[in-house]
Amino acid sequence: MKEKLPFKPKTTLIIALAATAGLVSLIVTFYSLWRFTSSQPKTVSTPLAAPKKPAVSVSALGRLEPQGEVIKVAPPPSLGGAKVAKLLVQEGDLVAAGQIIAILDNYKLKEKAVQLAEEDEKVTRANLNIVKAGAKKGEITAQKAEIERLKAELQGQIQQNQAKIARITAELDGEKRKQTATVGRLEAKLGNAEREFRRYQQLAKDGAISDSELDARRLNQETAQEELEEAKANFSKTIATLSEQLTETKADSNTTTATLRKQILEATANLDRIAEVRGVDVIKAQTQVEQATASLAQAREEFNLTIVRAPFRGQVLKIKTYPGESVAQGEGIIELARTGEMLAIAEVYESDISRVRLGQKASVTSENYTFHGKLHGRVEQIGLQIGKKNVLESDPAADIDVRVIEVKILLDPESSKKVAGLTNAKVIVEILS
Repeated sequence: MKEKLPFKPKTTLIIALAATAGLVSLIVTFYSLWRFTSSQPKTVSTPLAAPKKPAVSVSALGRLEPQGEVIKVAPPPSLGGAKVAKLLVQEGDLVAAGQIIAILDNYKLKEKAVQLAEEDEKVTRANLNIVKAGAKKGEITAQKAEIERLKAELQGQIQQNQAKIARITAELDGEKRKQTATVGRLEAKLGNAEREFRRYQQLAKDGAISDSELDARRLNQETAQEELEEAKANFSKTIATLSEQLTETKADSNTTTATLRKQILEATANLDRIAEVRGVDVIKAQTQVEQATASLAQAREEFNLTIVRAPFRGQVLKIKTYPGESVAQGEGIIELARTGEMLAIAEVYESDISRVRLGQKASVTSENYTFHGKLHGRVEQIGLQIGKKNVLESDPAADIDVRVIEVKILLDPESSKKVAGLTNAKVIVEILS
């Protein structure tokens, strides 16, 4: 019996041909690939990038603060010891920038000083306008009229004095003629009496007349002598009196005339002065206005200091000084903060700070359930100094001397509104890498 073969000869041939064809096809494929790669420009192969590590967030303790921190609003130090007269806000009030917070007790005094300074400035400005405009037309007309009046008075006085002098001169001349005639008549009478007395003396010697007749002629002579002497005395007295009156009248005339002429010169000079606008007067008046304006500005500044205003829009956190109390140094009147923009101040370990970048998202939660849910924000500022922790952990075994850097997380408006009244609340911050 013949042994049975595992494959028929025909089948074996087919398998051998198929294997050969496959091998050839493989060789052709590898050859084609080799030709293709050899025809392409050669490039330097780069190693594959290492797979990224999964993102890890940075956690830190922190506290809530308003944007810009809490400030103490107080009057200027120059008003040391000032008292609060009126307080116009309460704790929790929202105030606008520039809103009046309080009025100090020296408000009325400074307000009065402003009013006085305003009046002074008005007066100096009015004076400047007067100087620039010169004298009023009516004032110039009045001064001209005064000059004309003085001239007329001078002319009248001259005429009056001349008439008086002429009258006294004429009277003096008349008295001289009259007294001269009287003296001449009496001298002639005395001459006759003397001749008659001498003639009667001779007759008496001759015994032609009696002694009584001689005595009568002697008496006539003596009487004539006395009358002549009296007339001469009156003549001298009258002439002296009239001459003295004439001298006094002339002196008075000269004095009056000189006085009136001087008054005319002064009035003329005054007219020139009031009609002239001098540059130096304008400069002086302008300087007075500038001084008054500066004083007014200073008075207003001092008055404004008695009104305490909010420096920015924010919320009144606490009242430090009430009406009637003096503002203590370093205390202020109120504590004010921008609670509309809240920050979470995260104390990040220095070992983690390299993984914190500006703009990174962050979430904030309350460790003590001061608020519920999560707050959201972004990293706004990374501190530049390393210091000790301010916010302590509840774990008593925690390292309180660990070195940290403060990172400010600006909360979004919705989150800020939620915790506007929770300044200094302790929080847990998670900065998302």
